[in-house]
Amino acid sequence: MRYIRPLSMEDAVGQLAGSSGTSAILAGGSDLLVRMKGGFIEPDLIVDIKAIDGLSEIRETPEGFSIGAAVPCAVLGESAALKKAWPGVVEAAKLIGSKQVQGRCTITGNLCNASPAADSVPALVAAGARAVVVGPAGRRTIPVQSVPTGPGKTSLAKGEIIEAILLDKRAPRSGDAYLRFIPRTEMDIAVVSAGVNLTLDEHGVVKSARVALGAVAATVLLVEEAAQVLIGSR
Repeated sequence: MRYIRPLSMEDAVGQLAGSSGTSAILAGGSDLLVRMKGGFIEPDLIVDIKAIDGLSEIRETPEGFSIGAAVPCAVLGESAALKKAWPGVVEAAKLIGSKQVQGRCTITGNLCNASPAADSVPALVAAGARAVVVGPAGRRTIPVQSVPTGPGKTSLAKGEIIEAILLDKRAPRSGDAYLRFIPRTEMDIAVVSAGVNLTLDEHGVVKSARVALGAVAATVLLVEEAAQVLIGSR
C-alpha cells in the first residue's frame, strides 16, 4: 500500500488517475480507516488531501460559501457566518458520530461514503448545495444529489475528487433545518431523516421550498410533493 500527501489538486488527480489498483481519498478518515481496520477494503493507494491549499478552509464569497473537502464537521459549527446563514446544514454536520469523530469527519466524506442514512446529505440536498469536482478532464460543478448513485457508490469517475461544497447566499426571509428519527438518543443511524429549506415572502407566506428525505431509499429523495404542500402556506 502506498500513502501520498500531495500539495496540489493536479498532483492528487494525476496520482489517482494513474493508479492501477484500488485507491482511496483520505480527508477525515472516519469512514476509511474504520473500514480498513475491519478488513472491508485494502486500497493500493491512499491519497491524503489535507495538505492541499484551500481544502481545509471555509470561504465566504459574494455568491455564498465554499466549504473545502477537508474541513472537519466541528469547524463548520465554529463558523458564525455559516451557522447563521445555513443552520440546518451545520446542525446535520454536528450529528455525525461523536464529538471526537466530528473533529475529523467531513461533509464531503459523508457525501462520498454514499450511505443512504448519511446525516449531512439530506440537509445539503435541501439547501441546493453543489459539489465542485476536479478530475483528468478538468473542473465541473454538479448538484450534490447527483453524487451518490446507490449505497457505497458515486457518480465520480476515476481520478475525480470533490474539491469543495458550495452553498448559495441566502435570500431574505430564508431558513433551513434538519431532523432525524433514531431509536436511541445519540450516535445512532437515522431510521428516517429530513432536510427542509424555505423562503418566505414579505407577508410570511412560503414562496419556495425544498424537502429532502434520507434513509428511506438507496439515495436521498428530493420530495417535490412535500415542497408543493408547503408553498403558499404560512
